[in-house]
Amino acid sequence: MTDKTNETMYFRMPREDSKANEVLMNVYASMRERGYDPVNQIVGYLISGDPTYITSYNNARYRICSLERDELLEELVRFYVRAQDAVLVEENGNTRND
Repeated sequence: MTDKTNETMYFRMPREDSKANEVLMNVYASMRERGYDPVNQIVGYLISGDPTYITSYNNARYRICSLERDELLEELVRFYVRAQDAVLVEENGNTRND
């Protein structure tokens, strides 16, 4: 039997970047319009899976529930890493190869 404890597992999902981004931005806007702190509410939803953290205004709750939470997290991590990479490139004066 092979010892796989030292191997890195790969996690791959089909990309639907634009849909996850679109949903997050629409939900964010709907939450702001209703006077909520969108970041706290979205984090509450992502951690708990409880859709009542998201307003039903503008179908925001339906939209966010149309995606798996891991898809939303993947989009958030991807956005954060790209933003941090851009800062590093700017600070170091390097060119970026995407």
